[in-house]
Amino acid sequence: MRLRLLPPSHPRSTSTSAATRAHTHGDRFLLPWVEALPFAHDEDPEGGPAAEEASYANRRPFYRLHANLSKSGILSTPPRAFARPAVVGAGFPRPAFDTCPPPRQPAPAAPSFAPSPPAWYTPSSARRPSSPSPSLERRLAVSVTAAPVRLSRGYKVTWGFAALGSALISGIYAALLPIFYQNYLGLEARWIGLASLVYGIWNAINDPLFGYITDNTRSKAGRRIPYMRYTAPFLALTFILVWFAPPKAGQQALFWWMLLSMLLYDTAYTIIGLVYSALLPEVSESDAERNDLQISSSLFGLLGTILGFMIPDLFRPKPGTSPSFLLLQLAMVAVGLIGMGLILLTASRVKERPEFTQVDKPLPLLEAIKYTFTSRSFLVLVAQNFMSILMQALLLGGMFYLADYVLQMPTIEVLVCVFIPLIIGVPLTSLIRKRLGVVGAQQLLLAIAGVGLILVAVVPTRLIPLCMALAGFGLSGPQTLTNVLFAQVADEDELRSGTRREGAFFGVNALLTKPAQSVALALMPFILEATHFVTVAQSQGQVYLNQPPEAILGIKAFMGLIPGVAMLLGALILIWYPLRGEYLEKVQRQVLELHAWKHQQLQQPS
Repeated sequence: MRLRLLPPSHPRSTSTSAATRAHTHGDRFLLPWVEALPFAHDEDPEGGPAAEEASYANRRPFYRLHANLSKSGILSTPPRAFARPAVVGAGFPRPAFDTCPPPRQPAPAAPSFAPSPPAWYTPSSARRPSSPSPSLERRLAVSVTAAPVRLSRGYKVTWGFAALGSALISGIYAALLPIFYQNYLGLEARWIGLASLVYGIWNAINDPLFGYITDNTRSKAGRRIPYMRYTAPFLALTFILVWFAPPKAGQQALFWWMLLSMLLYDTAYTIIGLVYSALLPEVSESDAERNDLQISSSLFGLLGTILGFMIPDLFRPKPGTSPSFLLLQLAMVAVGLIGMGLILLTASRVKERPEFTQVDKPLPLLEAIKYTFTSRSFLVLVAQNFMSILMQALLLGGMFYLADYVLQMPTIEVLVCVFIPLIIGVPLTSLIRKRLGVVGAQQLLLAIAGVGLILVAVVPTRLIPLCMALAGFGLSGPQTLTNVLFAQVADEDELRSGTRREGAFFGVNALLTKPAQSVALALMPFILEATHFVTVAQSQGQVYLNQPPEAILGIKAFMGLIPGVAMLLGALILIWYPLRGEYLEKVQRQVLELHAWKHQQLQQPS
């Protein structure tokens, strides 16, 4: 029998009727929800009857609940009216009742998706409330069938500003960094590969580290927003430093400048990207609302990425000219300051939900690691996301090569071929999601992107723009739906661990997927060097357009074949993603009930 909790406005939800019903129905009325009402008990350190009752109450959640309800005066049978339980075989203790009849059905088992109950259900857990609520009737009168949080249109628009600022900075960084250091400054591939290796190691450390730190931060302003506010200026400064490498310096000096500026930049970008992504699952439980937020983020992010290609294309050295970096460096200063302002604008509007900061208690480090790496949903999603990150890094880093040397057309025209279908596809993901579900829509769009990219490597040059357009439409899936899938993973984990841990998930995701960026950054120079690509430094400062045929094939390989295969593998991997259908509905329903209970804790006297 399921306890139906009534809203405060219901005529039968007064404290008197609640207490009367509790007396009338007794154990049968409260038993099905015994696991969901974590009451504490008083233990007598000196022993005696109180300690004996407390010890016995710990045997089973039902007896613990009965003891606390009796102390509160809601049930008339005191705990000591129970006889001592007799253990039958290896089963649970079976009590003999003196004045209270046995329950008509056993307590419900823990959900199949929760191998261990939430932390506050455990009597010894430090995360459990330390004393019983002074008013059980008020808690019972609150409906746990709460609706997901709904967000205004203005909120969703403001949400996207941070994506615009961060994408503007990261788009320029990803698109310009390889060609700037290798082609314009002449840094050798072995030095770039070494810098990429060290960069990848730092990525493996800082993402889970900052994820755990933000999950465990407690402040009046929240645990995410303060990091956005105070890291944005540091992001702007470190981004600007990347482009002020001395052009006449030797190989080792260029290597150290590139490495140190990359590490500082990535530290700031990791913190902002991590907390921004972690906020998405927290602000609403609804997949539709999360999808709308991600659509806003994706559209603004795409605008930032487009500008990230256009701005350096306006100021970078043009083919057939001598390289000059002054205008490019001034443009990078402006970009850093604008990106910082947009991030601060979002941070000033978005507010965190206090129940996740004030009610949730941090998990110990080892326990957090255990919950993270035992989540099948998370591990499957990370494997797919690794393929998406590899694809994205290859496309961003190789776009100028494709435009300059394969198509020999302005980069902006290639960007139009990719981004117009991508922009069209982003809002259409909502329709596909309604039809196929989030994971089904992701699989379909990954397959479309994979086919389009593989065709880039095999079709005649004049058809490459059409293939890029097909791939662009498919890329709307990983652009929009990936974070919605991570939100589902965080919901499932909250039912297992009892606390919101988006920072840990996004941090470990970066630990396992950001090496794909290092792989892409190292792969392109080695392919170009192996296929005898002629750099600007090798051609006396001039951009050499008549590249050898094998160099053209190398560019097509890292712009088409390799990322296309990665996309098809990602779609295949998602076959093993479990959060779909009835199981997903069950998770979402129980998360709403859990959030309603957490919200009620904010109303309880401390």
